[in-house]
Amino acid sequence: MTDFVALTENEIYERMVATILDHRLPPGTKLIEEKLASAFGVSRTRVRPVLVRLANEQIVTLTPNRGATVAQPTEKEAREVFEVRRMIEPTLIECFIASATTDDIAVLTQCINDEEAARAAGDMRRAIRLSGDFHLHIANASDHQTLGRILRELVSRTSLILMTYSNNHVQARVEATSCGCAEHRALLDAIRLRDPREAARLMREHLAQLETQLQFTAAEDVAPDLASLFGGAPTAS
Repeated sequence: MTDFVALTENEIYERMVATILDHRLPPGTKLIEEKLASAFGVSRTRVRPVLVRLANEQIVTLTPNRGATVAQPTEKEAREVFEVRRMIEPTLIECFIASATTDDIAVLTQCINDEEAARAAGDMRRAIRLSGDFHLHIANASDHQTLGRILRELVSRTSLILMTYSNNHVQARVEATSCGCAEHRALLDAIRLRDPREAARLMREHLAQLETQLQFTAAEDVAPDLASLFGGAPTAS
C-alpha cells in the first residue's frame, strides 16, 4: 500500500476556505461529513472540528439533525454586512494612511495590477480574491487589530454574498463580483496624496456602489461533487 501523509485539520480548513471563496462551492451546498472525509482521505473526526471552525466564522451553517451547508446569507444579512463595512473601512483607511510605508503602497499597486491582469485573462476567481486582498492589506497594515479582525470575517461573508446575489449573466456577474479596479486606483491616488478624508469618502462610495450591483433574486446552482473538488488523497484505512 502506498504511504501518504494525512492532511492536518488546518490544511483541510485552508482548502475548504479556498474552495468556498473561489466560488467552487456555491452557497447552500450540503457538506456531508462522510463525503468530505472520503475526499480528504481522513476520518470524520478530523472533519467535524473544521466544520465547527467554519461555522464560527459564518462561512458554514451547522443545523441540528441536518448537518452542514455553505452559508447562504439572506438579503437582510447582506445589507448589514455592507452597512458595517461602510462604518469601519473609512476608519481603517484613515489609520492606514497615517502609517503606510512605500512598501505598503507598492503591495496595493501590485494587487490592482494583478487583478486587472486576471480580469483581462478571464480568471474571475483570481480577480475576486485579489480584490479582497486589496481591502485586507489596508486593514492588516492599519494597525487596528479589532477592526482588522472584524473586516477579515466580513470579507469572507462578502464573497458568499456576491456568489448568492450576483446576476446569472456572465458579464454582469463579473461586474458584480469584482471591486472595480478604477475605484481601487482612485483610492490608491488618495492614499498616495495622504488625504484621509478623501480616501474615506471614496471608500464609502466604493462599497455603496458594490452593494447596488447585487440582484436579490433566487438562483439555482447545480450541487458540486465534493470528491472531484477535494479528491486526490487516498482513503484512510
